[in-house]
This record gives sequence, structure tokens and C-alpha cells, in this order.
Amino acid sequence: MDEKNRGILSIEEEELLLAPIDEYVGSIQQKVNALRVDGTDKVVALTTHMAVVKENANYTKAEKAAILAEDSAALEKAKAVEAANKAEIKSLVSDATAYLDANYDKEYYNKVVASCAAQTAEENARYNAELAELKKQHAAELAKLKDQDEIKDEKYVFKNRLFDASLKHGSTLQEIKDRQHEAFTHRYHLLDQLRLSRFTFAEKRKQKWEARRYTFNTKQFFLNNGLYIVILLIFILLCILCPVIKGMPLLTMNNVLNILQAASPRMFLALGVGGLILLAGTDLSVGRMVGTSMVLATMIMHKGVNTGALFGHIFDFTMIPLGVRVVLALVVCCCVTTTFAMIAGFFSARFKIHPFISTMANMLILFGLMTFATSGVSFGAIEMKIPKMIIPKIGRFPTIILWAVAAIAIMYFVWNKTKLGKYMYAVGGNPEAAAVSGISVFKVTLTAFAIAGILYGFGAWLECIRMVGSGSASYGQGWETDAIAACVVGGISFSGGIGKIQGIVVGVLIFTALTYSLTVLGVDTNLQFVFSGIIILSAVTIDCLKYVQKK
Repeated sequence: MDEKNRGILSIEEEELLLAPIDEYVGSIQQKVNALRVDGTDKVVALTTHMAVVKENANYTKAEKAAILAEDSAALEKAKAVEAANKAEIKSLVSDATAYLDANYDKEYYNKVVASCAAQTAEENARYNAELAELKKQHAAELAKLKDQDEIKDEKYVFKNRLFDASLKHGSTLQEIKDRQHEAFTHRYHLLDQLRLSRFTFAEKRKQKWEARRYTFNTKQFFLNNGLYIVILLIFILLCILCPVIKGMPLLTMNNVLNILQAASPRMFLALGVGGLILLAGTDLSVGRMVGTSMVLATMIMHKGVNTGALFGHIFDFTMIPLGVRVVLALVVCCCVTTTFAMIAGFFSARFKIHPFISTMANMLILFGLMTFATSGVSFGAIEMKIPKMIIPKIGRFPTIILWAVAAIAIMYFVWNKTKLGKYMYAVGGNPEAAAVSGISVFKVTLTAFAIAGILYGFGAWLECIRMVGSGSASYGQGWETDAIAACVVGGISFSGGIGKIQGIVVGVLIFTALTYSLTVLGVDTNLQFVFSGIIILSAVTIDCLKYVQKK
């Protein structure tokens, strides 16, 4: 049976289908090009030439002025021609676009898609038949053999034949996929030339969707999103169980706001840790940073004379105006956390000590120091006016969420729009190459730790206000694992140089929502650590698999 009877187009038949379209649009393109020669093309050329002249140090000031004056006069004429031809060009482009809309899919693309579908079905049938034949031959060969070494060799040969068949099958399917993709993109190639790379919103969306379809790989998809899918299924299960066990729905507006409120201070911590993981590091002292800051913030913002002592001294900050005390608490928290973070960063950057060790030392020092200083006593509550000042509720909406949104926006700008962000990605990806290219690895590392310290202090200060104090050195236990897990689940790779701010945001929301859901269901806090551990292990395993695959 020939290709035509099988519903499969040959290359020549495809070209014949496409020829009238290319001829029609090509004739319009020639007219448009002719109209652009003395207009748009000259405008682009002259604008580029003027920019080059301005930057050229070989010209004197007088020479530059003369050249620019000549170009400016020519540019005005070119713009006038461009304006005069604009309506005609627009009409021609509209004509070509309308023709493509009416004929491209019907006369060409849909037929190519049908041909590719038929060719794919035929190839799958051929491959299955080949596999069946190979298995039949293999079984026949094994029946003849008695020697174990010969049987082993036959199995090895059979395995290679299967691999070759699979490789050939995959190559053929990819060729079919390429054929359909080229048929799709050809239309936008024609539009690109007509409109000088200007596409409508709908056309951009279609191209993006096609790009996703073309590059989609099932194995890679589940490798990238498998953990999210599992967590989503767990959350759906919790949403089903909650009404059954507790007699109340989980996904209520009140619960969602509670989750976002609880996630807000943790967002600061995760953003700080995320920067260090981006540098192929980590931070184990986050929880102790929170505990230390909670003690200091509660002590300064405490209502009345402090109920607890710090190194045996009772403090009273009530003589200081309330607003000043709030700012002082924030400054003290940020200064302390930044100092300790930079100490860990200095040892990591200067002496190449892994952040795991330097931050673990910080964790032990802070916990021991604050437990000794406070004798394990909590400092009680802060002034009740402070939460209403800093994080008031507007109706049911907790404005603490806005603080987190501001932090996300700032860190997004730092990571994506500044030299520091680019340097962090470079150092995390390959510190040796970054150093050779002139980047100070020491400065970048120390700055990342300093930013993390500021975020820790700010997040702990907000948490203190959210919880109305209750400062204790043991507060924040396990928060470092939550922050690290949120980053890893959000796609910040431990191999360094890979990750996005939006991934951290998703990770924090996932963990906070999961913890909140388990708490509502009455799951023991200790068992919640088990869930966190499993998720961390799964996330890091998937991250390692991605890294190995890239290698």
C-alpha cells in the first residue's frame, strides 16, 4: 500500500500543499519589503549607525556632530517615508494575515497533522510487530541452547537488539514530531517577516502552547512535578478526611487566611535560606536565630517590667515611647541575626568551611548562650497595641501577608534584576569559573549571608508581633528544616545555581498548608516531623536525580 492510500503525505506532497500559500504570502512580502526599503529599513539602519557613532571614541566631537546631523536629516526623511507607507503596508499585512487564517490550517497544517497521526500509528504498529518478532526469535534461540554462557550471551544480544529497536523507534517518532512542529512554526515564520516580530497575545499563547507540546517529555514532567502531584493528592485527601473526622471543611476562607498569616514570617526565613542554598550551601541555625530574636524582641516590647532576666539583669524599656521600642526591637533582631550569619558566612567564604558546619556551630552557640542567659524562662507578652500598629487586620484580612509580599518582591528584584543576583547564580553554579571571570566569591558569599541574617531578624520580629511575644530561647525549634524543605520542594537545587523565588513561595505555602491541615486533623506534632522528613528526603532525591541526568 503506497503512502497516499495509507493517509501519509510524502515530503513532495507537503511541499505542493504549501506552495500556493508561500507564493501568495511571498508576493505580498515582496511588496512590503519594497515599501520598507526607503522607510522602516532606513530608520533601523540610521538609528543603529547613530548609536554606534555616539559610542565611537575615534571620532572627534566635531566629526560626531557632523555625522549625526547628516544622519538626523536622513532619519527624518526615512520616517516621513515610513509614515507615508504605513497604511499601505498595514493593508498588505492584513491581507496576508487574513489569507493565512482562512487557508493555512485548512489547506496545509490540518492535513500534515492527520498525516503525522497516521504515520505515528503505523510506526507504533511496526515497532510492536518488531518487538514480537525479536521475542519470538529470542525464545527460539534459547530453546536451542544448553550452555549457561551461551544463554547469557544470547540474553545480552537480545537486550541490545531491544535497545536498538527502541532507539530507532524513538528516532522515527521524533522525526514525525519535528515534521508537525515545522508545519506549525512555518506560519509564524511568515507572520514574523510580515510584522517584524510583532504577534498578537493569542498568537503568542499558541506558540507557547506548541513549544510546551513539542518539548514535553513524560519522564521529565514527573521528575520535575512528581513531588508536587503527590503533595497535592495528600492535601486533597486531607480535605476529604477533615469533614469526615472533624465535621468541618478544611478549605474555608478563614483557614486559607490563617495559612497565609502563619506562612508570612516563615517566608522571610525561607527567602534567606534560599539564597544560601543557591550558593550550594544551607543554614542550620535558622530556628535558633528565631528563638534568639523572639527573646530580644519580647524583652524590648514587653508590657511593663520584664518578667524574665537576661544574664541575671531585669530590663525595663517602658520609659521609651512605644513606636521607638518597636523599631528598636527590629533593629536589634536584625543586627544580632546578621552578625551571627556573617560570622558563619566569613568562615565559609574565607576558610572554605561548608555552611553545614559553620551554621551548625552558630546553632549550638546561640541556643546555649540564650538558654544560659534566660535560664529557660519565657519573657511573657508584648504590648497589645503593637500588633494593631504593625499588622492590623482589615476586616478578616491579616496585613502581615503584605509584609511577606513586599519581601518576595524585593528578593525577586535582587535575584533577577541586580548584579548580585547574577553573581549568586554564577557562584552557586561554578565558583571556580565565577572567580576566574572576575567575580569575588568571598564578597558574594558574605553578602548572601548578610541578606539572610536581615531576613531572619525581620521574620522573627514579625513572628513575635504575630504571637504577641512569648519570647523563649526554645522557640523556632525545627523551623530550619521547614525553611530548607520549602526551598528544596520549591526547586532550589542543593547542587547550586538553580532555583527561582516563586519556587520558594510555593514551597513555603505547601509546607504551611500541610502542617496546618495536619494540626486541624489532630495529628501529633511529632508525627508531623515524620511527614516533613519524608518530603525533604523525596525532594532531595528528585533533585539528585535531575543533577545526575544532566551530568
